[in-house]
Amino acid sequence: MSFRNILIVDDHIEIIQLMTDFLEMENYNVYSAKNAKEAESLLSQVKLDCVILDIMMPGIDGFALCKRIRKESEVPIIFLSAYQTDADKIRGLTLGADDYIVKTASPSEIVARVKALERRIGMYLRKAKESQRVLSVDQLELNQDSRSVKAANKEVELTTIEFDLLQYFMENEGNVLTYEQIIERIWNDEVTGFHSVRVHVANLREKLAPFSSVPEIKTVRSVGYQLLKRARG
Repeated sequence: MSFRNILIVDDHIEIIQLMTDFLEMENYNVYSAKNAKEAESLLSQVKLDCVILDIMMPGIDGFALCKRIRKESEVPIIFLSAYQTDADKIRGLTLGADDYIVKTASPSEIVARVKALERRIGMYLRKAKESQRVLSVDQLELNQDSRSVKAANKEVELTTIEFDLLQYFMENEGNVLTYEQIIERIWNDEVTGFHSVRVHVANLREKLAPFSSVPEIKTVRSVGYQLLKRARG
């Protein structure tokens, strides 16, 4: 996961401007809000990757806003506050914040903490994906553990052979797989003929046909098949 859009929520304009300058130097898109109402409006309109949140604000304070955000979203939250006591830090983290930074920190340190959180979450997501053994190409996703397939976030029911075929194609995206290779991998024998392969591939294509955002299974004449991402017009 890479952070792209960051929201700063603080009623001090000078802090927003200073942090915006430093974050934009690192190529982040920065949004700002002076209170909870503006922040919640942006959260509903923009896909935000991180929220930097002050605590002392007029009306709804940062603690209450954090609690409200957590009811709807898992967006990473970093408290940036003048409160320095351990009790405040513990409260912030208990409410669901991912980090707590005191405002005496330099802008460079704050940016470094944002990047550290970005790396940490990215590493967690990669490990979670690896542990689930998920293959994905465009909007086609295959979970090897649950033996389930989603196309454009919709479940696709496949037979055992169709699933194994699709997994083999996705593991070798872009590579031409010969009839012989497919038979050896899927059927593990020399009895199955090319016609049987064609029938199962045709059935698999038919089930994926309604989804224009998934890769295509191309026929390589007299050789086999190739899974290719669709050209974007």
